[in-house]
Amino acid sequence: MIKQHFPHLLAAIYIVFFIALGISPVSREVWVAEITPVVIIFTLLVTTFSAFRFSNTAYALLSIWIFWHTVGGHYTFANVPFGWVSDILGSERNHFDRIGHFVIGFYAFAMAEWLLRKKLCGLKLALVFSLFFIMSVAAAYEIIEWWYAVLEGGEAGVEFLGSQGDIWDAQKDMLSDTLGAIASLMLFCVIRPDKKKPTLR
Repeated sequence: MIKQHFPHLLAAIYIVFFIALGISPVSREVWVAEITPVVIIFTLLVTTFSAFRFSNTAYALLSIWIFWHTVGGHYTFANVPFGWVSDILGSERNHFDRIGHFVIGFYAFAMAEWLLRKKLCGLKLALVFSLFFIMSVAAAYEIIEWWYAVLEGGEAGVEFLGSQGDIWDAQKDMLSDTLGAIASLMLFCVIRPDKKKPTLR
């Protein structure tokens, strides 16, 4: 029963989470900009559920970024209370956004599962395409961040960009996306949800 309704449970929890963190965010302008892609992806997953149900593992991985990014939207990524991680790493930078980029790479898992269950290609091509898909999304998002920061300007633009003074921030973010994708694809090769019956995924 839990396995069957796991995606529904995740969706219900997120809706409550979304409402709670949508109340009095640090910056409403940044919140709108950050939460928009989350709402789009969440809505897409909900509306396509009846047509294509991913494995529970895929939904769990997909939800990590959705929850993580919602927290970042509430506080702005540079200001999330995450100092204890910086202390462990001996860094002054808030690495909450860097981890956020790593977990967006987990979407490669779902992409590989979709390609294989639709029988659109073999395993090797699915892995390569899924990796390149995440790398492309990562590059596109960095361009969008730059575009928004230039158009919006001011504090909201700086907070959305989230570079925290690091001139190589965009490159490091894209590397984090890529490493997250590689990690999730390694997990995919171990689990192989495309080979399991729907009730066991």
